[in-house]
Amino acid sequence: MRYKIDVVRLRENTMELNGWALGKTPDSVIEYEVLDGSHRKVDMHFVRTRRDDVSEAYYGTAVDKDFGFDIRFPWVHGESYDLVIRGDGKKAVIHYNDELIRKHSRSSYKRLHRAIGLFKPQTLRSGMDYLRENGIRDFLRKTKLKFEGIDSDYEYSEWYELVRTTEEELARQRNEIFDPSPLFSIVIPAYRTPEAYLRALLDSLRQQTYTNFEVCIADGSPKGEDVSRILGEYAGKDPRIHYSVLGENRGISGNTNAALAMAKGDYIVLADHDDTLTPDALYELARNFRDHPSCDMVYSDEDKLDMDGGQLFDPHFKPDFNPDLLCSVNYICHLLCVRKDLAGRVGGFRQEFDGAQDYDFIFRCTEQAAEIRHIPKVLYHWRCHRNSTASNPESKLYAFEAGARAIGAHYDRVGIPYEKVEKGVDYGIYHTVFRIQGDPLVSIVIPNKDHAADLDTCLRAVEERATYRNVEFVIVENNSTEQETFDYYERIRKEFSNVRVVTWKGKFNYSAINNFGVRVTKGDYLLFLNNDTELIAENFIEEMLGYCQRPDVGAVGARLLYQDGSIQHAGVVVGFGGIAGAAFVGQSKYQVSYFHRAMSAQDYSAVTAACLMTKREVFDRAGGFSEDLAVAFNDIDYCMKVRAQGKLVVYNPYAVLHHYESKSRGLEDTPEKVARFNSEIRTFAEKWPDILKNGDPYYNPNLTLRKADFSLRDLRKEKIGEPYRLEV
Repeated sequence: MRYKIDVVRLRENTMELNGWALGKTPDSVIEYEVLDGSHRKVDMHFVRTRRDDVSEAYYGTAVDKDFGFDIRFPWVHGESYDLVIRGDGKKAVIHYNDELIRKHSRSSYKRLHRAIGLFKPQTLRSGMDYLRENGIRDFLRKTKLKFEGIDSDYEYSEWYELVRTTEEELARQRNEIFDPSPLFSIVIPAYRTPEAYLRALLDSLRQQTYTNFEVCIADGSPKGEDVSRILGEYAGKDPRIHYSVLGENRGISGNTNAALAMAKGDYIVLADHDDTLTPDALYELARNFRDHPSCDMVYSDEDKLDMDGGQLFDPHFKPDFNPDLLCSVNYICHLLCVRKDLAGRVGGFRQEFDGAQDYDFIFRCTEQAAEIRHIPKVLYHWRCHRNSTASNPESKLYAFEAGARAIGAHYDRVGIPYEKVEKGVDYGIYHTVFRIQGDPLVSIVIPNKDHAADLDTCLRAVEERATYRNVEFVIVENNSTEQETFDYYERIRKEFSNVRVVTWKGKFNYSAINNFGVRVTKGDYLLFLNNDTELIAENFIEEMLGYCQRPDVGAVGARLLYQDGSIQHAGVVVGFGGIAGAAFVGQSKYQVSYFHRAMSAQDYSAVTAACLMTKREVFDRAGGFSEDLAVAFNDIDYCMKVRAQGKLVVYNPYAVLHHYESKSRGLEDTPEKVARFNSEIRTFAEKWPDILKNGDPYYNPNLTLRKADFSLRDLRKEKIGEPYRLEV
């Protein structure tokens, strides 16, 4: 039996334990119980959860069983408890008390505890047995789960203490004069708000360093349950606080609209009744509108606040405005501020979208906003409890159904044809299936040098298994030396009438080879494909074409997996490693990525040309691939040229293929190759200096550039906002 406790969290006098356990075989029965200090059973809420990452690591494949667990039980401070796990005739007992929980919250203790666990005799024996039986590759894949988190630089609460605004800076902000000084109306719907939470919110507003604001609260609580006593107390001390007791619940949209009707400010700031703002939140908003007067809408990063208000966790560091990510998930959320006349034009909140009324409102604002900006700083603490969508999505399933309708309504308004909006990898993550317009020819360009078997796998998979049929293949022969390759060309052209082979006679230059191939294509859409790829999703062409047909999109990329199922490509972040790199590379396809980004369709600065679809007209305007980038960064450069045309570059995780990678090229392992690679780094840097200096707009400066997992920036090695320097 093997097990791991991933999360230990104490909230609202309830202990939450999340983790996994499994036995020798997938059919092993694992049982759980919680005992108090007198060894009596404690009533617990127990839910089994899916953990494909664990079953893949230990059994070599995803098993249709729930190996994870979510256990919650009442916690009495001063008492001790044991979690007991039984399986395969063995028993594990994990002890918890107040002191251990305090230790567990310290990241240094966590890292030490995990590291020590790796060197227990039973762990070492088990590991060596597994290594002998399964080899080094499977051993490393298995132990990745054990090492996960040991090299984490910080727990968020520790990291936040290092970056939070200092008291000296807050004092300076209080003395700063803004001219003009806009009035912010903070709009809050209240409903049966716990007194402590309402006070915490109002106190956080009164502590703002920017003081020109008003608070507009509409209380929709039932008669006798309103919070007018508290509101009256605060309004008596602060004339900026206004409230209305509605006497009835008009629903979240109706209550919010009632608060909105009270607003007299230049800008509307939305807040929930039990959350808090950082003391510099309004200051940062005021500074944004001073520096960007045409801005109509701005949002910030956010984190979560536990029910006791004592711990911050789960920070969401967001990209700049990302319309396709917004259609995958409401990533904007909090803190949101819009110009009042924009809120008036879009018509406030709509009751038919209750549960996702803010999502619908955000869509309508983005459709009409002249400029949308993002402040890459946590300005909002979202209080998270067990019945909130923040921690337990299934508790508000209706909200996610309303979200799907909000996305569909957005598509209808902007004229984007679609078939359906369905549940993605999790509740609140959406997958849009777009309607293909007509039956356009897609020209698939595949450079090839020898490796006939790989090419056949790639081509035959598309020809025999892909569901989109109107395609042509242009194979660009590039200095092959094996007769088998030329024999294959003859056979494949006879077998498939839509296959052409053209011969490139120059030296290897990836850009020139693909440009050469495009010259003989006939389709309005070009699909660049490496010869060492093989489709997994049979509808990958439709998935890419659905985005590529949109007039605002210039290029579309796919999710590519290594042969072992780990991620090879899930979009490109400019700045990773100094120039650019793939997001989430090496993570298991079953692993939960940062806010599900690996499984969310979204806009990126670039995608890889190992599988890239683009419009012919966009390709022609861009001048094709830049031939001064013969091997490296030519696809990143192409995407930059697409974006320079005002077009989006979209990553679609539902277009998924295997990429066996680099079989045809080999390593950069000679002085000549290294010199060429360094030269191409300089070429790219000279062509696109701004993004390397200012940062990728689809990434967040609070996240690291040293790793591809979207983890927190290591403040010992990287300063916030500074690019990663690559020596060449």
